[in-house]
Amino acid sequence: MLRLGFQAAALALGVLLAAGGAARAQEEAMPKLPAVKWSFSGPFGTFDRASAQRGFQVWNEVCSACHSMKLMSYRNLEGIGLSPEQIKAIAATKTVPGEPNDQGEPTTRPGQPSDTFALPYPNDKAARAANNGALPPDHSLIVNAREGGASYVYALMIGYADPPKDKKVPDGLYWNTWFPGNLIHMPPPLSDGSVTYADGTKATLKQEAKDVATFLYFASNPHMEERKHMGVRIVGFLALMCGVTYGVKRKIWADVH
Repeated sequence: MLRLGFQAAALALGVLLAAGGAARAQEEAMPKLPAVKWSFSGPFGTFDRASAQRGFQVWNEVCSACHSMKLMSYRNLEGIGLSPEQIKAIAATKTVPGEPNDQGEPTTRPGQPSDTFALPYPNDKAARAANNGALPPDHSLIVNAREGGASYVYALMIGYADPPKDKKVPDGLYWNTWFPGNLIHMPPPLSDGSVTYADGTKATLKQEAKDVATFLYFASNPHMEERKHMGVRIVGFLALMCGVTYGVKRKIWADVH
């Protein structure tokens, strides 16, 4: 009985070691994410609103053709510095579901700032049918949902390349240096000149990738600046109270010492 116990333990240990080895091999196979300087990094980081606005333009003109953003409303774009008039104009260019008519049939209407972002497909089945069976992920929290965050999104956008000579890419798939397994259903979404920036910035692939990653970080963390400001105030308050508490302690126990 004891022997069987040792055999079971040895088998379990072997499985764990094998799984750990496979995980390490996969990590080693994936290249290190490129180093990108993000304005929102660190405890005092803030959004680069010019970059976020350009990123929204990229997302709106390119990414929104396939991807949804179900948790974002057009009025949330105030957070990247757009005015109410700009937001109203953007929303009005979209078509969203309206109230059923008197016959109970569905209708559509122009979007309003209070509406969530318009969907590219009526349902998931339609999305899969249009993308060779692959369901484009929703982008509302995509940065928080991917290890590496904004840097991973940036790397993915610039990571398309020709496969190694010993690798065969099946039809409908593409080689991406930073995608796990390297084979991805999404065609290269960006390239030099994919958009014409409203502010005149030169639209290189890397610029577009950084801008859209900045916007997607905002979409995933719209209250980041408020949280950081609150954190700084709390740390300052705790530091002040620590000093006050120490002073009171010295005052009370002065005679004892």
